Amino acid sequence: MDGDRMESGHQKLNIHVEVHVKSHSTAKLSEVRIHVLGLLNRHSMVFGNYRWAEFDDDFLQKHVQTVSIVDVEDLVTRPLDLNSCSVSVHIFSLNEDGPSTLSLEEDEELSAANHWMLPAAEFDGIWDSLVYDSGVKQQLLDYITTTIYFSDKMVDSNLISWNRVVLLHGPPGTGKTSLCKALSQKLSIRLSSRYSYGQFVEINSHSLFSKWFSESGKLVTKMFQKIQQLIDDKDALVFVLIDEVESLTAARSASQAGTEPSDAIRVVNAVLTQLDQIKRHSNVVILTTSNVTEKIDLAFVDRADIKQYIGPPSEKGIYNIYLSCLEELMKCQIICPRQQLFSMCELETMGFAKSEVSKHSLHLGNIAAKSKGLSGRAIRKIPFLAHALFVKTPTVSLERFLEAMDQAVAKQMEEKADLVNGV
Repeated sequence: MDGDRMESGHQKLNIHVEVHVKSHSTAKLSEVRIHVLGLLNRHSMVFGNYRWAEFDDDFLQKHVQTVSIVDVEDLVTRPLDLNSCSVSVHIFSLNEDGPSTLSLEEDEELSAANHWMLPAAEFDGIWDSLVYDSGVKQQLLDYITTTIYFSDKMVDSNLISWNRVVLLHGPPGTGKTSLCKALSQKLSIRLSSRYSYGQFVEINSHSLFSKWFSESGKLVTKMFQKIQQLIDDKDALVFVLIDEVESLTAARSASQAGTEPSDAIRVVNAVLTQLDQIKRHSNVVILTTSNVTEKIDLAFVDRADIKQYIGPPSEKGIYNIYLSCLEELMKCQIICPRQQLFSMCELETMGFAKSEVSKHSLHLGNIAAKSKGLSGRAIRKIPFLAHALFVKTPTVSLERFLEAMDQAVAKQMEEKADLVNGV
């Protein structure tokens, strides 16, 4: 339910507001919008991203879970007056159902893929948890939004080429699969005025070979026929994720070299043919990930409009990840009492000056520096390991917890070195 703008104007900054309606609410969306616009008029001065979870309006308290000003942290460095911005309001509720499976054979346990209805409760919060430095998330959002805009305007794709295929590549543990899920969730909310709901289909490349080897080509075709049924509903925006796509293209190379059965090349060719079929539809986006970029063959790489490298987090990224983890532990009262931690931008503004109020933030910055080289997945485990191995009491002070995190990082680095050295 996009596109309600408080004011319009060519030069105005566009701000997105996401409104999560409670699942039991029976309120009309038009009523929700009116009350949200009232809230934004009453609280029009904001700094960066902001979320309301409690309201001074009884209607919102009853029907709305949260109202969030989102994705402005890279756009502004000063307080924002919403009255001078162009504000888009997106109203949604979350689908509480878990994934279903797209089965191919009624009498056999052949699961083609996992399938979610979007926006999904399971994907809630993933977007905010992913921290990258270079505006990657916004670039990917802009790419897919433009793809759909070009399709709606019926731009001739023979003249201006775009394939609706995104390739995210980089080392394991950097959040590529999570980013695909988060991107799909975000777009199903952002484009909810254009599409009634989203569909997310996750295909695991490995299963194409491990389960379907004998009749692989035929079963791949069946799987995509199921996906085609989802695409045929033009009220749905369909995302198809092929994880670890290098296992497909590597199989084709090996088959051509004579080291894999010819059946493997049939699987790969069937998948590439089917992708070419479904990408013609305006309401489908194909997302792919790879841990080993050099193993992807050119036939596939050429199909991708965006080839985005997702690397390990930088020191600033690590700091922001740790900051979000510590805020969560303080909210849950595992770390107490609550104490202030500064953002990296605030520390930079202060010139990283040492003081009583900045000492914990500076200590966290030191821990972030020591954590360079760990994957995003490993970094998010550090607070848990710190508590499990080095705290051993239900609640803990922030100062003591930071010491435990220091120990947990040292232990992770030691284990990583042992693995590299084959100890």
